[in-house]
Amino acid sequence: MTSFEDADTEETITCLQMTVYHPGQLQCGIFQSIRFFNREKLPSSEVVKFGRNSNICHYTFQDKQVSRVQFSLQLFKKFNSSVLSFEIKNMSKKTNLIVDSRELGYLNKMDLPYRCMVRFGEYQFLMEKEDGESLEFFETQFILSPRSLLQENNWPLHRPIPEYGIYSLCSSQSSSPAEMDENES
Repeated sequence: MTSFEDADTEETITCLQMTVYHPGQLQCGIFQSIRFFNREKLPSSEVVKFGRNSNICHYTFQDKQVSRVQFSLQLFKKFNSSVLSFEIKNMSKKTNLIVDSRELGYLNKMDLPYRCMVRFGEYQFLMEKEDGESLEFFETQFILSPRSLLQENNWPLHRPIPEYGIYSLCSSQSSSPAEMDENES
């Protein structure tokens, strides 16, 4: 037998591809600590945190509007399934996380769909999962989008969530600009 015949069968690895966008990404260096296009291999037991605190978070954003820990992703396996899934949890006390059209408050979590839009503030993440066989590891890969993912992927437009609180779908203010007299307050 040759060494090729004796070699272990290579397992495919589950990969979470994250295409990211922020309107100030080029001027502010928000994503400067993220390595784009490279796949990063992580142990399946790791809880991956995103935020601005580099001592706690695996992926950091250089932005004071982002919470120290904004959200986390954790891999798990459903009962009677060989497929690995991701769970997303909002870790921010001040900003809600929107996963597709579901709003997650502080410590709320949900299963991450195979393909979904995750948003907070002006941040947009298109998350897409590729299934793999390995139970020991998973991979992440970041792609920087030059334009808004909401428009590019025809996602329904929602107002960004304000830094302190929940946005309201029924706002009393008009979304179009209004003229004001100089004497009006």
